[in-house]
Amino acid sequence: MGDMRISGTMSMRAATAAAAALFLLTACGDGGGGDDGGAKGGDHGRQALRSGAPAPDPTRIPDVGDRLQSRIPDQSRQVVAVYGKGVNSADATVVLYTKRGKEWERTRSWAAHNGKRGWTTSHHEGDKRSPVGVYTLSDAGGVLPDPGARLPYTSSGSFAAPHYWPKSHWTDFDYVIAIDYNRVKGTSPLDPTRPEGQSKGGSIWLHRDHGSGTSACVSLSKSGMEYLLKNLDPKLHPVVVMGDKAHLAA
Repeated sequence: MGDMRISGTMSMRAATAAAAALFLLTACGDGGGGDDGGAKGGDHGRQALRSGAPAPDPTRIPDVGDRLQSRIPDQSRQVVAVYGKGVNSADATVVLYTKRGKEWERTRSWAAHNGKRGWTTSHHEGDKRSPVGVYTLSDAGGVLPDPGARLPYTSSGSFAAPHYWPKSHWTDFDYVIAIDYNRVKGTSPLDPTRPEGQSKGGSIWLHRDHGSGTSACVSLSKSGMEYLLKNLDPKLHPVVVMGDKAHLAA
């Protein structure tokens, strides 16, 4: 989601807030894990040694097949990989990889959740599934003040979840990073514009976890969101690679 940079007239802010409230209800967590400091997500090298399998290629993101691997832009040096447990599961692990030279290094990982009904390669409005794919990460924001984000950050009360949602969801949008699925890059996550049309869904974010599946977003701990906000650098062209294990490996 994203507004057009909340610096305008009061009428523009009001219109954006109204649109934001509408889209919040249909995207990122309509009432429906903590930071492991890198312990989860698996040490692929050690696992390979124990199993006798070949060590993974350090020039590739682990467990991501050619189809999605080829969609990672050459200039990208940061990848947020979302490893969904299964096509119909809401459980996931988020791993941040950073490229050093030609090799990808696993930087941090967190327990996470995705859409409450799992994953899809053809996301549409209201399906409660997260879209499989590779998407850029360009803009951030949230209810809370900027924690030192490198991505452009919009702080606004318009991010706040409605209080008729369960109380556990009220902090979902303290921090958010917009996933560039059917949105206009370079705008606040609150901007409701959907270039491919309303039916294709949108307003897909990384945001704070409430302990269960979302409407389509990916959620992780507050500390995990703070870490990503402080470390994702637009100069490194960060992207998210996301999906269930089977679709990722294809």
